[in-house]
Amino acid sequence: MNQDQVKQKLLAVEDAPMEFSVVFSGKKSGKVNGLYKVDSREIIIHNRNFDQGKTGDNLLLYTSIHEYAHHLHACRQGGKLPSRAHSSEFWAIFHALLEKAEAKKIYVDVFAGSPELADLTETIRKKYLRENGALVKEMGKHLLKAHELCTAIGVRFEDYVDRMLRIPRTAANMAIKMFEYDLNPATGADNMRFLAGIRDPENRQAAEAALIKGKSPDSVKVAIRQKNNDEMPEEPKLRLEKEKARLERTIASLTKRLEEVEKELAE
Repeated sequence: MNQDQVKQKLLAVEDAPMEFSVVFSGKKSGKVNGLYKVDSREIIIHNRNFDQGKTGDNLLLYTSIHEYAHHLHACRQGGKLPSRAHSSEFWAIFHALLEKAEAKKIYVDVFAGSPELADLTETIRKKYLRENGALVKEMGKHLLKAHELCTAIGVRFEDYVDRMLRIPRTAANMAIKMFEYDLNPATGADNMRFLAGIRDPENRQAAEAALIKGKSPDSVKVAIRQKNNDEMPEEPKLRLEKEKARLERTIASLTKRLEEVEKELAE
């Protein structure tokens, strides 16, 4: 597979609003398999890191899709990447691309090829993720009862959590919410904490259903944010205007502080 073929496969997965190029470095790297140069919009692939053949081509495509996700992320940001390249939004883009590539038979799901790994995955999900989630949810039930008892005897529940249970208050409150919201333990304790932080019942139920269906946590988080218009992609001009306003406020604050310091020095 050459670099032109890789680009055609990427475009077949999803079209890009900005032009880009795929470049094979012809080198072997011990650090990374590929990288994305945002200024020149180049996807660099260290193709000698991959063996020739179907397995090697599949791994090469995986790296290419990863770097392509950076390009699409930059496209949504007006041609620039945020300071944190591997954000939740990036992982959501990347995972969505992998799903599309698998559906179109462009990329092969590597996890599906190992029955032993599939069995182990099922064991981890049922025996540890589900059971751990169920235990934390049950603890929330008992914590709620402890809260009632603390109120009855006139002591602060927070003091009980701090000094008797010796656990973080946030952990105790999240466990209580898991029980009150009747969250599905199949999502696992970590995802249940995320779900417990969603106040809107409709959004919470939609997020839980997406996790159950197999969506990645980052994909679900970004979907919820976009639905609430918290992190909707902005037009480049609007984004720059907001950044300009923030900088002006910062400059004004620093200028005022500088004047105060100079006055104190003069006195």
